[in-house]
Parts: sequence; C-alpha cells; structure tokens
Amino acid sequence: MNLLNKGSIKEYELQGNVENDFSRFGEIEETGGSFSSMDELQLTNDEEKSLKDVGINLIENSESGKFLMYGNSVFTVIPKISGVEIIPLKEAMLLYPEIKHRYYFKAIDKEQDEFTKIASEKEQNGYFIRVRKNVVVDEPLHTAMFMYKEMSSMCIHNIVVLEEGAHLHLITGCTAGCTLKGGLHIAVSEYFVGKKAKLISTMVHNWGTDFVVRPRTGTVVNDDGTFVSNYYSVKPPKHIQTNPFTYLKGKNANAKYMTVLAALPNTYSDIGGTVLMEGENSGAELVARAVNQGGVVIQTGTLIGAAKGARAHVDCSGLMLSENGVIEAIPGLRAMHPDARMSHEAAIGKIDIGEVNYLQSKGLDEMQAIALIVRGFLDIGIEVEGLDTELESAIQQIAELSGHGED
Repeated sequence: MNLLNKGSIKEYELQGNVENDFSRFGEIEETGGSFSSMDELQLTNDEEKSLKDVGINLIENSESGKFLMYGNSVFTVIPKISGVEIIPLKEAMLLYPEIKHRYYFKAIDKEQDEFTKIASEKEQNGYFIRVRKNVVVDEPLHTAMFMYKEMSSMCIHNIVVLEEGAHLHLITGCTAGCTLKGGLHIAVSEYFVGKKAKLISTMVHNWGTDFVVRPRTGTVVNDDGTFVSNYYSVKPPKHIQTNPFTYLKGKNANAKYMTVLAALPNTYSDIGGTVLMEGENSGAELVARAVNQGGVVIQTGTLIGAAKGARAHVDCSGLMLSENGVIEAIPGLRAMHPDARMSHEAAIGKIDIGEVNYLQSKGLDEMQAIALIVRGFLDIGIEVEGLDTELESAIQQIAELSGHGED
C-alpha cells in the first residue's frame, strides 16, 4: 500500500498548519462589563449544561469563590475564605501594581509566538488568583471560560499565585454554547507555586467541531513545592496545539502532568509538555493517554534534568480504534547533569480482542466490554476530588463513545 495515497506523515504535518489562517474568526473584543449576580447573567439551560459538562457549577454556593469569563464579560463570586483572592486581571493590575513587575509574562515569554504576542497587546481579560501564606483551601475553586458567539475570538490571560505553604485545587472548564460550531480560543496562563505550596490544576475542554484552541502555559515551582496538572479533552476542538512549560526552580520541587485525550475524526491534537528540573532533587512525571477514533494525535513530553538528584519519567500511550488517523508519541529526555535519572516509555496499539471476548463471557455486550477496557486504559490516577458528577459522566462518555466507534 502506498502511504502517499493513504496519508503520509508529511500530509499530517501540513494538516497541523492549515488552521493558521484566522481571518475567518471575529476580532478579539476588548474587556466588557461585569455581572453582579446569576439572575443578571441569565444563562440558558443549554449554557448551564455546557458548563456542568466541564465540571463547573455556578449555581451552588462556594466558600472558595468562582469566576466566569462569559465572552468578554466577567462574573465573580467573591471568596469567603480569608486569604483567597479572585479578581479580574485588569482590575488586579490596577489594585496591585506589583503584579506587572513580579508575575505578568514572567513564566512565559510574550515573544514566544504570535499567540503570546496577541495576548500581550490586548486588554487584560482573565483572572488573578492569589492564595496567601499557609492558607489551605479545602474545596476546589471553579473558573470557566465560555464562548457564546459563533466564530468569535476569545483571548484571555490568567495568573495564579500560591504563596508559601498555600494549597489550592483549581478547576477550569473551557467550553462553548451547545449549538456553536467554531471559534478561536487563545489562553495564556501563568502559575507561581511558592515554597511548600501545592497547586492542583484540573483543566477540562469540551469544544465544537470547528474550534481552534491555543493554550500557552508557564509554571514556576519553588523549594518543596508541588504542581499537578490534570487535563481532560472530553470533546476535542478541530485543532489544538499546546506545550506547557514548567520550571522546577527550587530544591525538592515536583511536577506531575496527567493528560487524557479523545481524538475524533477530522481533529488535530498536538499535546505536549516540557519540564526543566533545575532544583536539586527535583522530580517530574508526564503521563498521557489518547483514544483515537480517526484524528491526528501528537503526544510529546520532554524532561530536562539539569540538577543533582533530578528524577523523572514520561509515559505516552495511545489506543487506535480506527483505521483512519495517526498517533505519534515522542517522549524525550535531556540530561544536563551527571546525576540526573530519567526514563521514558511509549506504547501504541489496539484493544486486545481476547479481553473483549472474556468480558463478553461475563455477560457484557461488545460495546460495553470495549468501553470498560477503555475506561481502565484512561484510569491513570488523576486526582478528581471535588469534580461534579456531570464531569465524571462526561469522562465516562469518552469510554462509551470508544465502544461505539470500534471498527
């Protein structure tokens, strides 16, 4: 069989570039107004459902507060916990001028690419979250980025600061109205984890069939700090490209990336992750799982050991459930210190028919058996405390759809 007729790697690389023409999307709007209550916001039932599908419930009360970016307008539930702040970034930079000098584009280079340049040139949409020294937030803090206009553009910049000893689980849902097909979503996120602090960031994406998504994320972790990134792509956009960068600056700093991705036909997902371990005895783990039903998936993970005692592991695995599509796993290691210890593994394959037959012998039909196997494949120990049942159901849909999509 001639690969050029079926789809060569060159062809897939070109597919990765076809979305670089953004003229079909609307102009990025300047910062809009704010909503003071849910009654004023007047979300439709479909919009509430879209938010719940990514784990965000704005109706229920929350001690830790909530934040919604609705188009270019904001809705904020002020935290009731002393030492926790959630403020629209534009307001925060006026209230705290030091933000610009200490945090603004300090974890990410504004000249990194065209998307960071766009974000640096626009008014500041997004949020500033700070948890003060030794404050432990027991319940997750919910934030959401919601697009409600067809073929519109959203550009946001978020900054999260955890001071020494602070703990926070941040759940962010990015989605659009149920009937929307497309749009452009650019998101710059900068995380700063102080000494002995712990930040768990759970990001959930659920997009339409013609969305283009460009997250740009940078994280700095200090001595004995921990950063955990959980990423779920429940329904992928048409095109996403991201390579979050984490700088383990301090001694005994740790980072863990857990990624679960569903790839549907005619989608392109380039999901990466790079961790620089510069702190002595720092450690990192990157784990990615992809279930491919006909799209293109590029899984990359790069670990750079540049300090004594640096230790790390990268694990990329994929299930091919269709004769169409591609999974390319690229685990990478770079040692810059003789005491760095790093390892990697990658595996791509299809479901074992023997396992399916075994489960069918126990009373499951074929689709139920495949869904159960996929669910087990996707179970990589992601910390999901505090996620709404709606999100757990949406994650289960990845497995169930895989059963229906098996050739």
